[in-house]
Amino acid sequence: MGVDPSAEPYRWRWLILVVMIVAEVMDLLDASIVNVAGPALEESLGASSVGLQWVIGGYALTLGAGLVLGGRLGDRYGRRRMFLTGLAAFVSSSLLCALSPDIESLIAFRLLQGAAGAMLLPQGLGLLRENFSGPELTKVFAIFGPVLGLGGIIGPVLGGFLIEGDFFGLGWRSVFLVNVPIGLAALVIAAKFVPKKEGDRTIRVDMVGAGLVVASCALLVLPLNQGQEDGWPLWTWLCMAASVVGFGLFALQQRRTAAVGREPLVTPRLLRKPAFTVGLGGIALFFGGLIGTQLVLTLFLQIGQHFSAGDAGLGNLPLAVGTAIGGAVSGALLADRIGRKVLQAGPVIQLAGAALLWVELDRLSADSFSIWDIAPGVAVAGIGAGMVIAALFSFILAAVDDDEIGSASGVLSAVQAIGGSIGVAIFGSVFFARAKTGDFTTGFHHALIVQACLLTAFLAITFLLPKKGRPEEEQHAVAGPSASDSGPAGSGSKRDVSV
Repeated sequence: MGVDPSAEPYRWRWLILVVMIVAEVMDLLDASIVNVAGPALEESLGASSVGLQWVIGGYALTLGAGLVLGGRLGDRYGRRRMFLTGLAAFVSSSLLCALSPDIESLIAFRLLQGAAGAMLLPQGLGLLRENFSGPELTKVFAIFGPVLGLGGIIGPVLGGFLIEGDFFGLGWRSVFLVNVPIGLAALVIAAKFVPKKEGDRTIRVDMVGAGLVVASCALLVLPLNQGQEDGWPLWTWLCMAASVVGFGLFALQQRRTAAVGREPLVTPRLLRKPAFTVGLGGIALFFGGLIGTQLVLTLFLQIGQHFSAGDAGLGNLPLAVGTAIGGAVSGALLADRIGRKVLQAGPVIQLAGAALLWVELDRLSADSFSIWDIAPGVAVAGIGAGMVIAALFSFILAAVDDDEIGSASGVLSAVQAIGGSIGVAIFGSVFFARAKTGDFTTGFHHALIVQACLLTAFLAITFLLPKKGRPEEEQHAVAGPSASDSGPAGSGSKRDVSV
């Protein structure tokens, strides 16, 4: 439940907000900061294109696969305990990433880092609800969004700065080491000031369901990452088919778990709501395309145009600025006025930006290229993306009942992360298929074609979503029952994403 309105507010509650923001920003940074490290990893560890895809996408894979489970563990063992455990694991795995002697170790530690994030991040919303109430809680969420948006924007820029600066000769390792002092400070503050509150030990954690999710995700992403390199042998297709079967078994297992009176990871009623189910597909399509094209942009600048890590990071700014503009216009003006049409205008504008970028790529001069040659197309695409990002969750959550918001938010966040991991695998494979021959522009063109297909499919899905979105305060369950009491993933929250 939330904090008792009649009780004296906890004295150090605003320090809790600071710690929660630090944890979220660390996650956003780690999701994007590695994008500019490709050439440095290739030079230092001999990373191949497949290895780079695993370093970037592996983090999102284990993060997404574990988010719903992480929220459930917080309900059972207490959010403070799980937050401290997850944060300690995140800091430790960041240090291990920085110390990695080879690419295989780095990939393993990135997978571990994502799993730690999955235990850490879902606790934030529940901890804030336990310590804030009423207008203060609304103010907290108003602070949260812009700060996290900034965290997503500065990821590639900070990564480029650290790698190019080569401080103390650390190179790419500083990208991971930056988490250590920040995370340790947050850990000390959280241990001292986040109040203790026991979880509900009567809650049973559905480990069978969690195992099915992890296995199904792995069976999908593994062949997508390796297929291009290995020539798409039979095992890749069998793995993808097995992944579909695995997700089907998960849905069936969740219904049976609920039918016998046990608590599933996902409220089964959600999977019977057509608008919510197609919304999950929409999120996977949209964020897969968004994260994938951002990766291709960075690879094109670094590998194709020989930008330094710092310049490649700055090269992402037109996309980031466009996303910020689109999000501000959508959130402040359009979503309330035109409803679902904002989700349809967004991909149309993205497609227009992709078309403009295609023309700009055709006109490039190899001798005089600068980021300004492609900035207009990238910025227009960013505006369209921002319009969708700001509103997408609210329209999907409008299809669920009030007592399902917690579970629904956890599932949406998980699918968002997994979609990003799949996008890295698909777009990385498409780009590197041409980049290996030195034809970087065609590789970018092919990526734009894939993005256009995903956006067209997403546009079709938007017509099946509710016409009006759920108000922001209801998405966070500010009023009414606590999200943590209303669904298995109740302490999971929407992950704000900006690129």
